[in-house]
Amino acid sequence: MSETLNPHSQGGLAHNLARMVGRDPKEKHRGATPLELLFDLTFVIAFGQASNQLAHSIAEDHAGTGIAAFAFGMFAIVWAWINFTWFASAYDTDDWFYRLTTMVQMIGVIVLALGLPAVFRSIEEGGAFDNGVMVAGYVIMRIAMVAQWLRAARQDESRRRTALMYAGCITLAQIGWIIIAVLSLPLAAVLISAPVLYLIELGGPVLAERKSSGTPWHPHHIAERYGLLAIIALGEGLFGTIAATTAIIERQEWSLDASIVVVAGIGLTFGLWWNYFVLPSGVMLDRYRERSWVWGYAHIVLYAAIAAVGAGLHVAAYVIEGEAKISTLGAILSIAAPVAIYTIALFAIYSFLVDELDRLHIVLAVLVLVVLVVAVVLAANGVSLGVCLVIVTLAPAVIIVGYETVGHRHEADVLKREATDFEEETEPMVTE
Repeated sequence: MSETLNPHSQGGLAHNLARMVGRDPKEKHRGATPLELLFDLTFVIAFGQASNQLAHSIAEDHAGTGIAAFAFGMFAIVWAWINFTWFASAYDTDDWFYRLTTMVQMIGVIVLALGLPAVFRSIEEGGAFDNGVMVAGYVIMRIAMVAQWLRAARQDESRRRTALMYAGCITLAQIGWIIIAVLSLPLAAVLISAPVLYLIELGGPVLAERKSSGTPWHPHHIAERYGLLAIIALGEGLFGTIAATTAIIERQEWSLDASIVVVAGIGLTFGLWWNYFVLPSGVMLDRYRERSWVWGYAHIVLYAAIAAVGAGLHVAAYVIEGEAKISTLGAILSIAAPVAIYTIALFAIYSFLVDELDRLHIVLAVLVLVVLVVAVVLAANGVSLGVCLVIVTLAPAVIIVGYETVGHRHEADVLKREATDFEEETEPMVTE
């Protein structure tokens, strides 16, 4: 079948095959597509599954093994999303072949999510590491990406080596994951071999991009896509709030505790959302594309922390229902710890993005941690879960108040200075 320009991209209705030569990274008004939003819906399920499994593990007083399984699962989930998103930003043709390969990846996400309980259970019980179903889903996603990269290699001649490097590294990593799954290795062996595969997964894009001028991803599109996934991850906080509130209502109908949990859960989720969107991601990535590596990879930790906050709220529900083997202190720790990780990751990303670390950020980060410590100390001394949860909710509010009173002017000055520096760096030299 011949490949022509996609009529849909020119205002037509058909989705005929289009030549995959890369999109304009300076394209005006580039936003997320309906297909990308549909693709993201599968990650609602994946995040929910990982969060629920973590909550159950913590409630059963198996926090260590639960966190290990959660980290393993969240890396696979977020990394697969990252790979698709950056490829889509550079090469989205929206033709029938692109749509079908995206559907295959959506199937892979669901299969991966279905395999998460076995991973948690096997790590908790010890013995062989049962990641067969999860690896199957992951491989389905990644092989679909290989097909896309091979297509780009054939049609985008200027970036052929880059596309082939991407396809090769993905394939090599999948062979490794399949071997681990087929051999049913014990956890100790997986802990030794997995870092090698992580290195291939994370290092492959870095090596590939150096083989050419780089893929034509769109900075503002990428920033929007990452923000949308942050919102999806934050949805786990709302699910956790519903779970905790439902537990209270079933035990004692509507009460002050139920009202406090609703306000605190939604307030915490809203505060984390507000915190995230102070990042000047699109502007800075547009000026300094080389900063995208750390910015993009650091979001793996950020998304995991957000999903873990939702898990912590689920743990609170288990404690309220009397079905947890941990106390109020454990429930508050399960919420406060990921909020602390989220805050540190957020400030680290911001500091790297603007290439500056100042005292204001340090003060705000310390104040957030102090608020979280206060909540934990109060929980340890018998204060009710509802009151401690309200105090945890105040942690992101510290950043909000700091930003809205002082921080926004500080950020404006930083962006202005960065713009001046960027103009000076890119100003063409005048020869006499």
